[in-house]
Amino acid sequence: MIRKLSCGAGALLATLGTATAAMAQAAAAAPIKAPTAAQMATMVNKGDTAWMLVSSALVLMMSVPALALFYGGLVRTKNMLSVLMQVFMIVSIAALVWCFWGYSLSFTSGSTPYVGGLSKAFLKGVSASTYAATFSNNVYLPEFVYVVFQMTFACITPALIVGAFAERVKFWPLMLFVVLWLTIVYFPVAHMVWYWAGPDFLPDSPDDAGKIFQWGALDFAGGTVVHINAGIAGLVGCLMIGKRVGFGKEATPPHSLTMTMIGASLLWVGWFGFNAGSNLEANGVTAVAFINTFVATAAAALSWSVVEQVHHGKPSMLGAATGAVAGLVAVTPASGFAGPMGSIVLGLLVSPLCYFFVSTVKNRLKYDDTLDVFGVHCIGGIFGAIMTGVLVSPDLGGQGLIDYTKFPYVAGSYDMGTQIMAQIKAVLLTLVWSGGVSAVLFFAIDKVFGLRPNQDAEREGLDLSEHGERAYNY
Repeated sequence: MIRKLSCGAGALLATLGTATAAMAQAAAAAPIKAPTAAQMATMVNKGDTAWMLVSSALVLMMSVPALALFYGGLVRTKNMLSVLMQVFMIVSIAALVWCFWGYSLSFTSGSTPYVGGLSKAFLKGVSASTYAATFSNNVYLPEFVYVVFQMTFACITPALIVGAFAERVKFWPLMLFVVLWLTIVYFPVAHMVWYWAGPDFLPDSPDDAGKIFQWGALDFAGGTVVHINAGIAGLVGCLMIGKRVGFGKEATPPHSLTMTMIGASLLWVGWFGFNAGSNLEANGVTAVAFINTFVATAAAALSWSVVEQVHHGKPSMLGAATGAVAGLVAVTPASGFAGPMGSIVLGLLVSPLCYFFVSTVKNRLKYDDTLDVFGVHCIGGIFGAIMTGVLVSPDLGGQGLIDYTKFPYVAGSYDMGTQIMAQIKAVLLTLVWSGGVSAVLFFAIDKVFGLRPNQDAEREGLDLSEHGERAYNY
């Protein structure tokens, strides 16, 4: 009798164990729901919050003064002030547009996976007591921190574009282009790459995330969203606006390489916020992104100088600064995924590629990309985006695919071929969307308002003709 009871109890325990395991498996497969606002508040770490606010300030510094000085030093004296003004006002306008509708279009659910909705237009519902999810299961940020960090990316991206047609564009039509381009190009691309169903809740299905995120493409800090996006728009702009007066016939040397070097150095420093800040918290992966940003840039600066030494017999300061920027661009999408040795290789390889486009392709095709936005940002961004699919491999020192435990539909084992194809798809979509829409916008604005000043104004310089003042008064 006792044996029968014992056997019955054993069978019951076995059944209960099987049922428990089945329930656990079902729970793991079920969508993970967001915690309550009160629970989120307990998951906010003051160190993460402080790091993200510092990162936001660093990324802002990349626009003003860093990019403004970098670009400004490369143009002629008569156009220095116009470049400073363009970058300064783009930052100002983009910040406002971001608060009005940009944040909502980028980081809320929409009717399609290509762009968000307007549920948070004018920051409706965002307050000191709302929170944004990070990649970790148990870490949240105050939502305003996430808003302002992503705002700085929206500010610098259109500012990058202006370098492609510097010295020959009217101020106010350019500002109109920026507003429209942000709305129709940047916000949708940011949504497709970085949106995982909203910063304040977790996804119930793959359909809630952005399209490129669904594909599993990796972009840690903006290779597609920022650099390819801006680079192809710059190329379209320089082609449609046309060449500068005297291009190819008159010398157009940079007026202050000292200023350009200072700008490049500030970009390098600010880029730590750009890349390491994109981890959205302060932990080991943040340190990975930090060191990768450091060494890839150093390798690219060295590589560019070596190429110049071989090609021209002398390394130039302009080349070293340009190489550093190329390295920063290339490592951006890979910064949190690659390892330091892989990042060094990435930096060493990207400079010869960008150098070829800047020195050979541009000269042969004779397009007037004034400050090499396409040759550095677009080409470097494409190379970095595709190589991210390679360097993420643990066998090459990479971090492997992030275990998105709250995004079970994108988690999985790493396969290099599959990952590279996802990266290529993301690159192609960005090129087609940004390039096509930018062409339409440039064409329409030029027909209605005129994008280019007349030849007399261009020869006088945009400082005086557009703004009525000089950068330097002797």
